Amino acid sequence: MISTEDFREAMQRFAGPVTAITSIKDGVPCGLMATAVCSLSADPPSLIVCINKSASAHDTIIDQGFLGVSVLTDSMLAFADHFARAKGPDRFEGALWNFQETGAPLLAGASVAFDCRIAKTHDGYSHTIVIAKIHDILLPNQDADRCLLWHRQGFVSLAAKQAAEALKK
Repeated sequence: MISTEDFREAMQRFAGPVTAITSIKDGVPCGLMATAVCSLSADPPSLIVCINKSASAHDTIIDQGFLGVSVLTDSMLAFADHFARAKGPDRFEGALWNFQETGAPLLAGASVAFDCRIAKTHDGYSHTIVIAKIHDILLPNQDADRCLLWHRQGFVSLAAKQAAEALKK
């Protein structure tokens, strides 16, 4: 049997892009950081987003039926740290947000941002697996080709790793 500790250690070695998953209810934004996001289909354009059921924003996002997915650039480390540590609507302070068709907040300056409606949800044990149909895609930062990564319980820049490898040569 696989222990919880072994599973967590294994997943720490699995780098993933840092995303802000967001929604809004009665003018109050909510959100969380997630790395369990991936493409599902090009026809229709859709994503899979896994949201921990214990997250404070979980119920609001599911109940609202829409969400934003903003992929952070590697230059957004300070924002990522703030968003991860702050609570409730305080997470959204100090950043600019765009609102598209659904009304979900999308991070201005993100590498890419997706405005989505929830098409289906599935039970994923500790998480809800969301099938999100994309209604709009924003590429607000044309120069941001490097996303911020989460690896070994910390934020990592791909550029920093590439520079370190170049110095070794």
